[in-house]
Parts: sequence; structure tokens; C-alpha cells
Amino acid sequence: MNLPKLIQEIAILAPPFLLALTVHEFAHAFVAYKLGDPTAQRLGRLSLNPLKHLDPLGVLAFLIMKIGWAKPVPVDASYFNNPRQGMIWVSLAGVSANLALAVACGLAARLLLPIGQLLPMAIFWPLVQMIAAGVWINVMLAIFNLIPIPPLDGSQVLSNLLPPELARIYNKLEPLGFFILLALFYTGVIPKIMHPLISFAQSLILG
Repeated sequence: MNLPKLIQEIAILAPPFLLALTVHEFAHAFVAYKLGDPTAQRLGRLSLNPLKHLDPLGVLAFLIMKIGWAKPVPVDASYFNNPRQGMIWVSLAGVSANLALAVACGLAARLLLPIGQLLPMAIFWPLVQMIAAGVWINVMLAIFNLIPIPPLDGSQVLSNLLPPELARIYNKLEPLGFFILLALFYTGVIPKIMHPLISFAQSLILG
């Protein structure tokens, strides 16, 4: 193992990864709060402090597999006027926030490149790498979370679109969700689906 290279990689990836996770979970909490649910706010999760949202296992998974997650924001749909519709909006909020952040990183990269020659290379190059990483990390999180396997956001969207009886059956998968995702990752199914989508989205954002 090349330790200096590993440390350099973590230093480049950690800031955009923490930002992506934080914005994702904050978006869930914010939309839930705006729809009338104070649960996340009471628990301190309506915050842009990364420490409020980190899941050590999710961080470790990102370092190993380049796919990670944060602690899910608690949501009580009984506060919503329309619980099923409310859960769809809350679930899509995190994905939308990541896509918006990916676009923002892409714009930042375009703005930074013309002035790069004015900055020392020791500052410019790591900054460019960090911003570029911000694009693919946010795109990755958005696409990953849209997978309709519990407890990912895509499963919440699908569950609340299904008829109630089918939704109850579907939700019984939740205790097995992590193991299903792990199996799909190690058999190559998830990478085969995600990599082309990530590459396509990156090409659209970065040009």
C-alpha cells in the first residue's frame, strides 16, 4: 500500500464527500420541517454540521468501495397533510440537492480553470481535483440513492407510489436491504448500472 498516495487521496476526497453527505441529509430534514415535521429539527439534524450526519460505516464503505452514506434523517410522516406525497418530496430532496451541488461544482471548475495560471500549482491542482471529485461524488450519491432498494431514497419514492397493500409487502424487504445492496455491489450489478450513468452525467456537467 502506498501510504502517502492514500493520504493524498483521502485529503482530496474527504471535503467534497462530507459536503455531499451533509447537504443531502440537510435537504431531507429541511423539506420535512417545511412540510410540518419537527422531528429532525428537534434531534439537531436540521444542520449543516457534518458531524451531525456521519455514519462511520458509510464513511468506511466510501473509502473502500467509493460508495457511502450518512445516518438517515428521522422523518415522521404523520405530521404531513398528505403523508405519502410528503415522503416522496422528502426522499427526492436529498437527490435533488446532490444534483444541484454537482452542477455547482461543475460551474466552479469552469470558472477556476481560466484563472488557474494566477494560482500556485500546489494550490490550484488539489483544488481542481477536489471540485472535480465533488461532481462525481454528488452524481454518484444521487444515482445510488435512486436505487429502489430499502432503505435508499428510491425505495421510499416507490413505496409511496405503490398501492398500500403492495407497499406493505415491498417494505418488508427493508431488514434485508443492506445485504441485497452488498450482494448487488459485489456481483457487479450496481457498478455496471451506475458507471455509465455517472459518466454520462459528468460529461453533461463538465462538458
